[in-house]
Amino acid sequence: MQIFLKIIFSVIIILIATAMGKKMPTTAGLVGVMPLTGVLVLVWVHLENKGDPEIMQNFAKGALWGILPTMLFFLTAFFCFKKNFPLPMVLVCGFGVWLAAALIHQWALK
Repeated sequence: MQIFLKIIFSVIIILIATAMGKKMPTTAGLVGVMPLTGVLVLVWVHLENKGDPEIMQNFAKGALWGILPTMLFFLTAFFCFKKNFPLPMVLVCGFGVWLAAALIHQWALK
């Protein structure tokens, strides 16, 4: 049942963001990166680990520093779209930059 609820909540957020994207793309972008996903994960991690403070603190630290690779992903995507790159190329470039930053993120947090 818990997995089903996770899926339903996640799908609802994605559907809301994509529906908004048709008329208000910048607002949809804001909703897409809102901490809603982080909040959902925070709740699930809390429930599954009985609120273990160390796990919660480490999750929050990883999420906080994880903002940087995510910002680099969207910055790369923005510039690629400005250069009229096709979507597959934008995604490859964005995820490539994100992956490099995420590896540095994981190394730095150890």
